[in-house]
Amino acid sequence: MKFGKVDRPECIDFTIPINHPDTEVILSEQNTDVSLTVHVGCAKWNRKDLKNFYPRGTKNELEFYGRHFNSIELNATFYRMFEREQYAKWRDTTPDNFKFFPKLVRNISHLRRLNEHTYPIIDEYLIATANLKDKLGTFFLQMHDNFAPKNWDRVVRFVEYWPKEFPLAIELRHTDWFNDAKVAQELYHLFEENNIANILVDTAGRRDIMHMRLTNNEAFIRFVGANHIKDYARLDDWVDRLVDWKSMGLKNINFFVHQNMELDSPLLSAYFITKLNKKLGTKLHIPKTLMDESSALY
Repeated sequence: MKFGKVDRPECIDFTIPINHPDTEVILSEQNTDVSLTVHVGCAKWNRKDLKNFYPRGTKNELEFYGRHFNSIELNATFYRMFEREQYAKWRDTTPDNFKFFPKLVRNISHLRRLNEHTYPIIDEYLIATANLKDKLGTFFLQMHDNFAPKNWDRVVRFVEYWPKEFPLAIELRHTDWFNDAKVAQELYHLFEENNIANILVDTAGRRDIMHMRLTNNEAFIRFVGANHIKDYARLDDWVDRLVDWKSMGLKNINFFVHQNMELDSPLLSAYFITKLNKKLGTKLHIPKTLMDESSALY
C-alpha cells in the first residue's frame, strides 16, 4: 500500500490524535456481556510480497499463513471478481478460527463509484464471497481520495441497499467527510444507524484523516508501516489506545498491517500481537520464528 507514502518518515509526527468525543459515547452503549474478539493479520499472503516469511519449499502459502495468523485483509478481491469455487477453496485451506475480511471490488468503488450500475455487481460479488461461510469477516469498502460529500446520495443508497446480514466497514479519504461538521455528523449518524464500522487508516502522509471516530463496536484499523524503526513505537501507541477503548466497552478489534514496501509486515504483526497479548490478556498465536527475530524490540 503506497497510500500516504513519504520520503522522510522520521520527520512525521505519528502521535495518535485524542479520541473523538462521541467515540466513548458509542462504546459505552455496547453490550458488556459480549467477549472481546481480536483479529490481526496482513493484507496479502503471497510469497512475492511477504519476502522471507515462507520457509523454502512451502507449496501452499495460504495454508502456511493461516497457521500463523488468524485473519487476512483480503485485498485481492479489490482487483478482480473471483469465482465462488475460489472462495470455497480458500475457506477449506484455512483453520477453523480463521477469518477473511474482503475488500469490495473496484468496479463498485472506483469505476462505478457507487452509481446505479453498481448494484448488479454487488449482488454478483456477494453471491461468490458468501462461499467463505463461517470464515467471512467484515466486508470493507474503500473509496477513492476524490470521492467527496457531493456524492452523499450515492453513499446513502449504497448503505440502504447493502444486506444487513453482512458486516460492513467503510473507508472515506476525502477530508471534507470529516472536516465539515455538518457532513461528518450526518455520515456518523448513517453509519451508527446501520451498524457500519468507520475505518481508521494510520499512514504517514495522510494524518488529516485520523478522525478517531468509532461508529459501532468495531475498531477496524488499517495500519501502514513506513519501513522505519518508528513503526514499532506507533504499534505500541495503538496497543495503548485499544486498551483504552476496551475499558470503554470495545468488543471487536480488526487490525491489519501494511507497508509502503512489503518487507516486514508479518514481523510487525507478530510484534503487535505480542504487545496486545501482554496488555489485553489476549492469547493470540505468535509465530515463534518471528517473535525471535523481533525480540530485541520488545
